[in-house]
Amino acid sequence: MIENKCYLEDYESISDEVKHLTNSLSRLKVLATLYEHPKSMKDLTADTGLSYSSVSSTMHKLELNGYIYRESSKYYLSNCMRLKIETILALNEIIYTLNKFFNILDKHLVDMIPNESVAELYLIGQANLIESRDIEAYKIYNYIEQVLNQAKEVKCILPFYYENFNRQLDGLVENKIDVEAIVSDNIFDIFEKESKIENLSSFSQNKNFLLIITDEVMVLGLFKDDGYFDQNRLLTSKNADAIKWAVNLFENFKNGNK
Repeated sequence: MIENKCYLEDYESISDEVKHLTNSLSRLKVLATLYEHPKSMKDLTADTGLSYSSVSSTMHKLELNGYIYRESSKYYLSNCMRLKIETILALNEIIYTLNKFFNILDKHLVDMIPNESVAELYLIGQANLIESRDIEAYKIYNYIEQVLNQAKEVKCILPFYYENFNRQLDGLVENKIDVEAIVSDNIFDIFEKESKIENLSSFSQNKNFLLIITDEVMVLGLFKDDGYFDQNRLLTSKNADAIKWAVNLFENFKNGNK
């Protein structure tokens, strides 16, 4: 998590070098191949599909710059080169994710999400964007209710009170299913009075997003920059990395409100 945050912070200082490393197809092929495993010159030529002279010239320049080193008959990436490639991969993942989910991230209050979790956004790259239209006004809420119906444990951040959600969460508690909820402070009294959730805490109401995590699914909903919850879009995923990201987000948010 800390390393991913550093990828973003360090980008400006290494951007020129990153551009240099990525503006040559032969250089990229060689580096990508060595990133997977150390290789001999013969193996590199075969694996990259480049000519021997092209590989030899590329390797010579990389070795002079300290990006690779030779040990016995094989070439290895230096530690600094491995970190740079990991930076490139992480930045590409984040950019891909931001582009993929532009509709839900654009003009939404993403700055409410802790920085640590923003730096790990690439983990939700396999998530799905659910969108509803006027004729499907309750599609988003119905989906969340379906997720809760199948849950065997739940962690959630709730910025508003919705009776159907509360009813379902109470049903889970009655069935001895673990439920932990962090709710907006302007509805905390309602939850204390109406809800059966014991593991309950609150957050300042200006930190607005909806998060539901079960044993199988993560669901993220955002507020628009006009201050209203976007009832037409949700990010959701059953991917293990996305669920891990959501759990980290929950813990980062929870720790930030202590």
